[in-house]
Amino acid sequence: MARIFITGSTQGLGLAAARALIAQGHDVVVHARTAQRAGDLGEVAAEAAGVVVGDLSVRAETLALADEVNELGPMDAVIQNAGVYTEQRRIATPEGHARVLAVNVLAPYLLTAKLARPSRMVFLTSGMHRSGTASLDDVDWLARQWEAYQAYSDSKLLVSALAFGLARRWPDVASNAVDPGWVPTRMGGPNAPDDLEQGHLTQVWLAAGEDDAARTSGGYWYHQRRREPAAPVRDPAFQDAVIDKLADITRVVLPK
Repeated sequence: MARIFITGSTQGLGLAAARALIAQGHDVVVHARTAQRAGDLGEVAAEAAGVVVGDLSVRAETLALADEVNELGPMDAVIQNAGVYTEQRRIATPEGHARVLAVNVLAPYLLTAKLARPSRMVFLTSGMHRSGTASLDDVDWLARQWEAYQAYSDSKLLVSALAFGLARRWPDVASNAVDPGWVPTRMGGPNAPDDLEQGHLTQVWLAAGEDDAARTSGGYWYHQRRREPAAPVRDPAFQDAVIDKLADITRVVLPK
């Protein structure tokens, strides 16, 4: 039995993963952005090992969330599921960051830096990362004219590189990126063509699977099969540059 923390687990893929892992007998800590959303968890909240609340677009709440999870005890696995899709304008966080960057990239980085180190980490990405811009000159969209799909693609390129960089830096941790496909969740929309059931199975398997393949690290996965990510994701220099940039933006250095 494993202890697993899942961000963004009140609906969609995060909720499906939580239900599947609880059904397998694991202790699952679920996360909600607000107390109201936590109240909507119903039977999942009753069956979970804990429910934590925090807005991942807000630095202080993200750091407090890490503290709260640490108080519940070390996790065996963390699934970084929470995410923001396309926003038609640049919405700024209290710290002035683009919300897409804050939720999709800065929060996973901060949680990774502040949580007691698990043995497995799963980062949700997207096939749209292949359209991401590998330049780190304006990751926060302060100079560029806002483009919703590009901002999302950029964020998924960055978080994929983070997952691969951690796999290289932390050999004792199995760190992987998962493309769940374009599935009919609230984020994906009702007409999304991929299999909703398949959308959460890979992260569940990587977080708690006992076979050798589930214990590997540094993979980009789609429906339990490895795929090649965009070239920058596999580039150690780009991985290090991304981690350095995130350390600079958040003012938090990733532990050795």
